[in-house]
Amino acid sequence: MKRRALLTAVPALLCTPAVRAQQPFPNRAITIIVPFAAGGSSDAITRLIAEPMGRDLGQPVVVENAGGAGGTIGAARVANARADGHTLLMHHIGHATSATLYRRLPYSVTDSFAPLGLVSDAAMTLVARRDFPATDLAGYIAEIQRQGDRLNLAHAGIGAANHLCGLLLQQTVGTAMTPVAFRGGGPALTELVAGRVDVFCDQATSTAPFIRDGNVRGYAVTAPQRVAGLDLPTTAEAGRPGLVMSTWHGLYAPANTPLEVQERLSVALRAALRDERLRQRFAELVTEPVTEERATPAYHRRFLAEEIARWRPIIQAANEYAD
Repeated sequence: MKRRALLTAVPALLCTPAVRAQQPFPNRAITIIVPFAAGGSSDAITRLIAEPMGRDLGQPVVVENAGGAGGTIGAARVANARADGHTLLMHHIGHATSATLYRRLPYSVTDSFAPLGLVSDAAMTLVARRDFPATDLAGYIAEIQRQGDRLNLAHAGIGAANHLCGLLLQQTVGTAMTPVAFRGGGPALTELVAGRVDVFCDQATSTAPFIRDGNVRGYAVTAPQRVAGLDLPTTAEAGRPGLVMSTWHGLYAPANTPLEVQERLSVALRAALRDERLRQRFAELVTEPVTEERATPAYHRRFLAEEIARWRPIIQAANEYAD
Protein backbone atom coordinates (compact mmCIF):
# COMPACT_ATOMS: atom_id res chain seq x y z
CA MET A 1 0.00 0.00 0.00
CA LYS A 2 2.80 2.39 0.88
CA ARG A 3 4.53 1.70 -2.44
CA ARG A 4 1.26 2.27 -4.35
CA ALA A 5 0.67 5.54 -2.53
CA LEU A 6 4.21 6.71 -3.34
CA LEU A 7 3.81 5.92 -7.04
CA THR A 8 0.49 7.77 -7.10
CA ALA A 9 2.11 10.83 -5.55
CA VAL A 10 4.94 11.09 -8.12
CA PRO A 11 2.89 12.67 -10.95
CA ALA A 12 1.47 15.23 -8.54
CA LEU A 13 4.95 16.12 -7.33
CA LEU A 14 6.10 16.67 -10.91
CA CYS A 15 3.38 19.31 -11.32
CA THR A 16 4.36 21.39 -8.30
CA PRO A 17 5.83 24.88 -8.89
CA ALA A 18 9.20 23.83 -7.47
CA VAL A 19 9.59 21.01 -9.99
CA ARG A 20 8.23 23.08 -12.88
CA ALA A 21 10.79 25.78 -12.11
CA GLN A 22 13.55 23.21 -12.66
CA GLN A 23 12.40 22.40 -16.17
CA PRO A 24 14.73 23.64 -18.93
CA PHE A 25 13.99 27.12 -20.27
CA PRO A 26 11.87 27.75 -22.25
CA ASN A 27 9.14 25.27 -21.38
CA ARG A 28 6.24 27.01 -23.16
CA ALA A 29 5.54 29.75 -25.70
CA ILE A 30 7.24 33.13 -25.20
CA THR A 31 5.25 36.34 -25.63
CA ILE A 32 6.87 39.58 -26.77
CA ILE A 33 4.76 42.59 -25.82
CA VAL A 34 4.87 45.46 -28.31
CA PRO A 35 3.60 48.57 -26.49
CA PHE A 36 2.16 50.08 -29.68
CA ALA A 37 -0.62 49.30 -32.15
CA ALA A 38 -0.23 46.65 -34.83
CA GLY A 39 1.06 47.75 -38.22
CA GLY A 40 3.77 50.16 -37.12
CA SER A 41 7.54 49.76 -37.40
CA SER A 42 7.93 48.36 -33.86
CA ASP A 43 5.30 45.72 -34.59
CA ALA A 44 6.93 44.80 -37.94
CA ILE A 45 10.42 44.52 -36.45
CA THR A 46 9.17 42.34 -33.57
CA ARG A 47 7.30 39.97 -35.87
CA LEU A 48 10.40 39.56 -38.02
CA ILE A 49 12.50 38.74 -34.94
CA ALA A 50 9.96 36.36 -33.41
CA GLU A 51 10.15 33.56 -35.98
CA PRO A 52 13.95 32.99 -36.01
CA MET A 53 14.12 33.44 -32.22
CA GLY A 54 11.47 30.76 -31.84
CA ARG A 55 13.46 28.38 -34.03
CA ASP A 56 16.55 28.87 -31.90
CA LEU A 57 14.65 28.52 -28.61
CA GLY A 58 12.57 25.54 -29.70
CA GLN A 59 9.32 27.19 -28.62
CA PRO A 60 6.86 29.51 -30.38
CA VAL A 61 7.46 33.24 -29.93
CA VAL A 62 4.21 35.17 -30.24
CA VAL A 63 3.70 38.91 -30.52
CA GLU A 64 1.05 40.77 -28.56
CA ASN A 65 0.22 44.44 -29.05
CA ALA A 66 -0.60 46.44 -25.91
CA GLY A 67 -0.60 50.07 -27.01
CA GLY A 68 -1.47 53.25 -25.17
CA ALA A 69 0.05 56.07 -23.12
CA GLY A 70 3.20 56.36 -25.24
CA GLY A 71 4.17 52.73 -24.72
CA THR A 72 3.97 52.84 -20.92
CA ILE A 73 0.93 50.54 -20.62
CA GLY A 74 2.64 47.65 -22.39
CA ALA A 75 5.91 48.31 -20.58
CA ALA A 76 4.11 48.20 -17.22
CA ARG A 77 2.66 44.79 -18.12
CA VAL A 78 6.13 43.38 -18.66
CA ALA A 79 7.55 45.08 -15.56
CA ASN A 80 4.89 43.28 -13.50
CA ALA A 81 5.08 39.94 -15.33
CA ARG A 82 6.53 36.79 -13.84
CA ALA A 83 10.33 37.02 -14.14
CA ASP A 84 10.85 33.67 -15.84
CA GLY A 85 11.73 34.82 -19.39
CA HIS A 86 8.40 33.92 -20.98
CA THR A 87 7.12 37.52 -21.19
CA LEU A 88 9.35 40.09 -22.92
CA LEU A 89 9.15 43.70 -24.10
CA MET A 90 10.21 45.17 -27.43
CA HIS A 91 10.55 48.94 -27.11
CA HIS A 92 12.24 51.73 -29.03
CA ILE A 93 14.02 54.98 -28.09
CA GLY A 94 10.84 55.99 -26.25
CA HIS A 95 11.76 53.64 -23.41
CA ALA A 96 14.80 55.79 -22.62
CA THR A 97 13.03 59.13 -23.05
CA SER A 98 10.00 58.07 -20.97
CA ALA A 99 12.28 58.29 -17.91
CA THR A 100 12.08 62.09 -18.32
CA LEU A 101 8.92 62.65 -20.38
CA TYR A 102 6.80 60.97 -17.68
CA ARG A 103 7.30 62.41 -14.22
CA ARG A 104 5.20 59.61 -12.70
CA LEU A 105 5.70 56.09 -14.03
CA PRO A 106 4.40 52.83 -12.47
CA TYR A 107 7.85 51.30 -12.97
CA SER A 108 11.53 52.26 -13.20
CA VAL A 109 12.91 52.39 -16.75
CA THR A 110 16.26 51.07 -15.51
CA ASP A 111 15.42 48.97 -12.45
CA SER A 112 12.24 47.18 -13.56
CA PHE A 113 13.74 45.57 -16.67
CA ALA A 114 16.67 43.40 -17.69
CA PRO A 115 18.07 44.59 -21.07
CA LEU A 116 18.76 41.62 -23.35
CA GLY A 117 20.28 43.39 -26.35
CA LEU A 118 19.64 46.06 -28.94
CA VAL A 119 17.90 44.93 -32.12
CA SER A 120 17.88 47.58 -34.84
CA ASP A 121 18.61 51.18 -35.86
CA ALA A 122 16.52 53.28 -38.24
CA ALA A 123 17.74 56.62 -39.54
CA MET A 124 15.56 59.70 -39.29
CA THR A 125 15.16 62.10 -42.22
CA LEU A 126 14.75 65.87 -42.19
CA VAL A 127 12.00 66.70 -44.66
CA ALA A 128 9.65 69.52 -45.66
CA ARG A 129 6.72 70.14 -47.99
CA ARG A 130 7.74 69.85 -51.62
CA ASP A 131 7.61 73.63 -52.28
CA PHE A 132 9.69 74.52 -49.22
CA PRO A 133 12.14 77.32 -50.21
CA ALA A 134 15.44 75.52 -49.58
CA THR A 135 17.58 73.18 -51.67
CA ASP A 136 20.04 71.86 -49.07
CA LEU A 137 20.37 71.43 -45.30
CA ALA A 138 22.05 74.81 -44.81
CA GLY A 139 19.16 76.52 -46.60
CA TYR A 140 16.62 74.41 -44.67
CA ILE A 141 18.09 75.53 -41.36
CA ALA A 142 18.39 79.15 -42.51
CA GLU A 143 14.72 79.14 -43.49
CA ILE A 144 13.72 77.69 -40.12
CA GLN A 145 15.74 80.38 -38.34
CA ARG A 146 14.22 83.10 -40.54
CA GLN A 147 10.57 82.07 -40.21
CA GLY A 148 10.60 80.56 -36.70
CA ASP A 149 7.15 79.95 -35.26
CA ARG A 150 5.47 80.85 -38.55
CA LEU A 151 6.46 77.34 -39.62
CA ASN A 152 4.44 74.30 -38.54
CA LEU A 153 6.42 71.32 -37.24
CA ALA A 154 4.48 68.06 -37.46
CA HIS A 155 4.84 65.20 -34.98
CA ALA A 156 2.92 62.11 -33.87
CA GLY A 157 2.51 63.02 -30.21
CA ILE A 158 4.79 63.76 -27.28
CA GLY A 159 7.39 61.04 -26.94
CA ALA A 160 7.15 59.76 -30.51
CA ALA A 161 10.49 59.45 -32.28
CA ASN A 162 9.53 62.22 -34.71
CA HIS A 163 8.61 64.47 -31.78
CA LEU A 164 12.03 63.86 -30.22
CA CYS A 165 13.76 64.51 -33.53
CA GLY A 166 11.84 67.78 -33.82
CA LEU A 167 12.98 68.83 -30.34
CA LEU A 168 16.58 68.05 -31.26
CA LEU A 169 16.26 69.99 -34.54
CA GLN A 170 14.87 73.09 -32.84
CA GLN A 171 17.46 73.07 -30.08
CA THR A 172 20.31 72.50 -32.53
CA VAL A 173 19.32 75.46 -34.72
CA GLY A 174 18.22 77.61 -31.77
CA THR A 175 14.74 78.33 -33.16
CA ALA A 176 11.27 77.20 -32.07
CA MET A 177 8.57 76.32 -34.58
CA THR A 178 4.84 75.82 -33.97
CA PRO A 179 4.23 72.13 -33.13
CA VAL A 180 1.25 70.35 -34.67
CA ALA A 181 0.43 66.93 -33.23
CA PHE A 182 -1.25 64.15 -35.21
CA ARG A 183 -2.55 60.70 -34.31
CA GLY A 184 0.48 58.93 -35.75
CA GLY A 185 3.26 59.49 -38.25
CA GLY A 186 1.09 58.43 -41.20
CA PRO A 187 -1.43 61.30 -40.84
CA ALA A 188 1.42 63.77 -40.24
CA LEU A 189 3.14 62.65 -43.44
CA THR A 190 -0.14 62.87 -45.36
CA GLU A 191 -0.55 66.50 -44.29
CA LEU A 192 3.06 67.24 -45.25
CA VAL A 193 2.50 65.80 -48.73
CA ALA A 194 -0.64 67.94 -49.01
CA GLY A 195 1.39 71.02 -48.06
CA ARG A 196 -0.67 71.79 -44.98
CA VAL A 197 2.33 71.50 -42.64
CA ASP A 198 5.83 72.73 -43.35
CA VAL A 199 8.50 70.64 -41.61
CA PHE A 200 8.77 67.08 -40.35
CA CYS A 201 11.42 64.67 -39.07
CA ASP A 202 10.56 60.98 -39.41
CA GLN A 203 12.03 57.55 -40.03
CA ALA A 204 13.42 56.85 -43.47
CA THR A 205 11.20 53.75 -43.38
CA SER A 206 8.20 56.07 -43.79
CA THR A 207 9.59 59.01 -45.76
CA ALA A 208 11.83 57.29 -48.34
CA PRO A 209 9.08 56.55 -50.93
CA PHE A 210 7.80 60.13 -50.75
CA ILE A 211 11.30 61.60 -51.04
CA ARG A 212 12.07 59.42 -54.08
CA ASP A 213 8.78 60.38 -55.75
CA GLY A 214 9.31 64.09 -55.09
CA ASN A 215 6.20 64.41 -52.92
CA VAL A 216 8.28 65.85 -50.07
CA ARG A 217 11.71 67.49 -50.03
CA GLY A 218 14.45 65.58 -48.22
CA TYR A 219 17.49 67.37 -46.81
CA ALA A 220 19.54 64.95 -44.70
CA VAL A 221 19.55 61.75 -42.67
CA THR A 222 20.31 62.01 -38.97
CA ALA A 223 22.42 58.84 -38.95
CA PRO A 224 26.22 58.41 -38.98
CA GLN A 225 25.99 56.75 -42.43
CA ARG A 226 23.98 57.49 -45.54
CA VAL A 227 20.85 55.44 -46.25
CA ALA A 228 20.96 53.19 -49.30
CA GLY A 229 18.59 54.30 -52.00
CA LEU A 230 18.32 57.89 -50.76
CA ASP A 231 20.46 60.58 -52.32
CA LEU A 232 20.76 62.53 -49.07
CA PRO A 233 23.84 63.54 -47.05
CA THR A 234 24.19 62.82 -43.37
CA THR A 235 23.75 65.78 -41.04
CA ALA A 236 27.46 65.54 -40.18
CA GLU A 237 28.40 65.77 -43.86
CA ALA A 238 26.15 68.81 -44.18
CA GLY A 239 27.84 70.59 -41.27
CA ARG A 240 25.56 69.67 -38.33
CA PRO A 241 27.32 66.82 -36.49
CA GLY A 242 25.27 67.37 -33.32
CA LEU A 243 22.01 66.66 -35.12
CA VAL A 244 22.27 62.86 -34.91
CA MET A 245 19.69 60.35 -33.68
CA SER A 246 18.18 57.05 -34.70
CA THR A 247 15.08 55.12 -33.77
CA TRP A 248 16.59 52.09 -32.07
CA HIS A 249 14.79 49.06 -30.68
CA GLY A 250 15.78 46.86 -27.76
CA LEU A 251 14.50 43.67 -26.14
CA TYR A 252 13.84 43.44 -22.38
CA ALA A 253 12.83 40.87 -19.77
CA PRO A 254 11.41 41.70 -16.35
CA ALA A 255 14.00 42.52 -13.70
CA ASN A 256 15.14 39.55 -11.59
CA THR A 257 14.83 37.16 -14.53
CA PRO A 258 17.52 34.52 -13.85
CA LEU A 259 20.84 35.40 -15.45
CA GLU A 260 21.04 32.10 -17.32
CA VAL A 261 17.61 32.79 -18.84
CA GLN A 262 18.65 36.31 -19.84
CA GLU A 263 21.74 34.92 -21.54
CA ARG A 264 19.75 32.22 -23.35
CA LEU A 265 17.35 34.84 -24.71
CA SER A 266 20.23 37.09 -25.75
CA VAL A 267 21.90 34.19 -27.60
CA ALA A 268 18.62 33.55 -29.45
CA LEU A 269 18.35 37.25 -30.33
CA ARG A 270 21.85 37.28 -31.82
CA ALA A 271 21.10 34.11 -33.77
CA ALA A 272 17.95 35.75 -35.16
CA LEU A 273 19.89 38.84 -36.25
CA ARG A 274 22.18 36.60 -38.33
CA ASP A 275 19.20 35.19 -40.24
CA GLU A 276 19.56 36.17 -43.90
CA ARG A 277 15.84 36.48 -44.57
CA LEU A 278 15.44 38.76 -41.56
CA ARG A 279 18.28 40.96 -42.76
CA GLN A 280 16.67 41.24 -46.20
CA ARG A 281 13.32 42.20 -44.68
CA PHE A 282 15.01 44.77 -42.40
CA ALA A 283 16.58 46.33 -45.50
CA GLU A 284 13.12 46.61 -47.06
CA LEU A 285 12.03 48.52 -43.92
CA VAL A 286 15.07 50.83 -44.29
CA THR A 287 16.34 49.71 -40.90
CA GLU A 288 19.62 48.07 -39.89
CA PRO A 289 20.18 45.08 -37.59
CA VAL A 290 22.71 45.94 -34.89
CA THR A 291 26.12 44.30 -34.59
CA GLU A 292 26.52 41.26 -32.34
CA GLU A 293 28.37 43.35 -29.75
CA ARG A 294 25.39 45.69 -29.44
CA ALA A 295 22.92 42.80 -29.14
CA THR A 296 24.24 41.89 -25.69
CA PRO A 297 22.87 42.67 -22.21
CA ALA A 298 26.01 44.55 -21.12
CA TYR A 299 26.08 46.86 -24.13
CA HIS A 300 22.32 47.42 -24.05
CA ARG A 301 22.42 48.37 -20.35
CA ARG A 302 25.19 50.96 -20.91
CA PHE A 303 23.50 52.35 -24.02
CA LEU A 304 20.14 52.76 -22.27
CA ALA A 305 21.78 54.75 -19.46
CA GLU A 306 23.58 56.93 -22.02
CA GLU A 307 20.36 57.63 -23.94
CA ILE A 308 18.50 58.57 -20.76
CA ALA A 309 21.30 60.99 -19.87
CA ARG A 310 21.45 62.41 -23.39
CA TRP A 311 17.74 63.16 -23.77
CA ARG A 312 17.01 64.40 -20.23
CA PRO A 313 18.38 67.95 -20.73
CA ILE A 314 16.81 68.21 -24.21
CA ILE A 315 13.36 67.35 -22.87
CA GLN A 316 13.74 69.50 -19.77
CA ALA A 317 14.86 72.50 -21.83
CA ALA A 318 11.78 72.13 -24.05
CA ASN A 319 9.59 71.81 -20.92
CA GLU A 320 7.36 69.32 -22.73
CA TYR A 321 6.08 66.40 -20.68
CA ALA A 322 3.60 63.63 -21.32
CA ASP A 323 1.90 63.84 -17.88
